[in-house]
Amino acid sequence: MSESRIPKILVPRVREAEITRRLLLTGAVGVGAALSLAACAPTGGKSGGSGGGSTDTLRVYSWSGYDAPENVKAFGSKVAIDSYSSNEEMIAKLVAARGTSGYDIVIPTGVFVPQMAQNDLLEKLDLTRLKNYGNIDTAFLGQEWDPKNEYTVPKYWGTTGFVYDTEVIKRELTSWDDFIDAAKNEASGRTSLADDPGEICAILCFAKGWNQSTQDKGQLDQIRTFLVDELAQHISAFDSAPGSGAIPQGSQALVHTWNGEARRGILASKNPDRWKWVLPTPETNLWTDNWAIVKGAANVDAAYEFIDFSLGIKESARNIDYVGYGTGVTEAQKQLEGQKVELLDMIFPTAEESKRMYTGQINAAQETRMEIVSEMKARAGA
Repeated sequence: MSESRIPKILVPRVREAEITRRLLLTGAVGVGAALSLAACAPTGGKSGGSGGGSTDTLRVYSWSGYDAPENVKAFGSKVAIDSYSSNEEMIAKLVAARGTSGYDIVIPTGVFVPQMAQNDLLEKLDLTRLKNYGNIDTAFLGQEWDPKNEYTVPKYWGTTGFVYDTEVIKRELTSWDDFIDAAKNEASGRTSLADDPGEICAILCFAKGWNQSTQDKGQLDQIRTFLVDELAQHISAFDSAPGSGAIPQGSQALVHTWNGEARRGILASKNPDRWKWVLPTPETNLWTDNWAIVKGAANVDAAYEFIDFSLGIKESARNIDYVGYGTGVTEAQKQLEGQKVELLDMIFPTAEESKRMYTGQINAAQETRMEIVSEMKARAGA
């Protein structure tokens, strides 16, 4: 991994308070919010313990398009992958299922891991069963949400920004203020936001220099006014997978999204030069999504095998190129750099860009953020 591409800090730069260890879905942050998100548990899976009982199919609950199809095919066993659009949606389903979800693997974002572990939603990992664990750069291990990697190993890391259609928005956009202004003007009615409460509420925080996980009531009130009263009327969609639709189809002019989704969409576009990716100033998010085994998984052996397989250098390189996020597997990145893979700069930020990125946290204001975005969606007609 080239020195300029390594994000030196993957943990929060600013700590306002200790991350609450009470799951947002069962403690002070609201049972009702959780169950309102819960969907029916999938059929076809059997509930099992941690002893490694198996079924014919490994069931994975993940973000959309998160594994290279070539890897899934090469794995050699049946893999069924269902997708979710937010951590809240995923956690709600696991909570509602109470150990009978039928899933074996899940991919939580790092800041949600402590709450999931505390509430017995994840199996503890036996790292000796992951022979390719040593392929992961130590910079990506031992993060604050899982210091000993007891429950997770990194799958992808990435950041948040936006992409815009230069045929619609003729001026150069570089900041979050620019994004907000364009959403209200040239891109009004053609702007989509990532379907993630934390990411949506962070837009104003980044623009104003507030901590993205603010618990300050005055700031949260301003976020509510901004999103519900000022921005909602200009939003046409809440979309966590614009790379497979909105960007290549050109249905939106301004897309708030993650770097991998933006890259996927640009590469799929018939006219990729019309789109420009922006990692906005002054600051933005840095996140890590992680491999984890679901408590009560029926297919524990296959879960370990699939995670280990995916941490292989060749397999990791496939995933990076397909999904557009770094995996923390150093040799895979070097391999792709040698192959001159397209838009690699969208995957691996420079050292200067990394200095402007930091990780948020889950705290007692999470329910407020969820409520604000629900109000915003209602106002936007979503």
